[in-house]
Amino acid sequence: QVQLVESGGGLVQPGGSLRLSCAASGSILSINDMGWYRQAPGEERELVATITSVGSTNYADSVKGRFTISRDNAKNTVYLQMNSLKPEDTAVYYCNAGIVSWVLGNLRGMDYWGKGTLVTVSS
Repeated sequence: QVQLVESGGGLVQPGGSLRLSCAASGSILSINDMGWYRQAPGEERELVATITSVGSTNYADSVKGRFTISRDNAKNTVYLQMNSLKPEDTAVYYCNAGIVSWVLGNLRGMDYWGKGTLVTVSS
């Protein structure tokens, strides 16, 4: 059973920083794209940043220059370094990954989501 577990959320003042982590575990053969999404209260889930298996990145315009996504393929982990945080960054942040794994003796490629970690930016 593949799982994605996020950590690192919390309360931070405007202008502060947080680093989110997301570790994938289970019978994993390979991980393709990984990414972070967020959902603010009353809003739809939106893309924050993605990273390919070879390190190519993509960011939402709202976080460019402030957030940095990275990954450690040896640890099956993706990170999101968030700097210069603003109140509008407040949301539940979700990790996403495209993972090829063994399921009942067969290889399957599936999209997995973590349960989310809350980031609150407030003074």
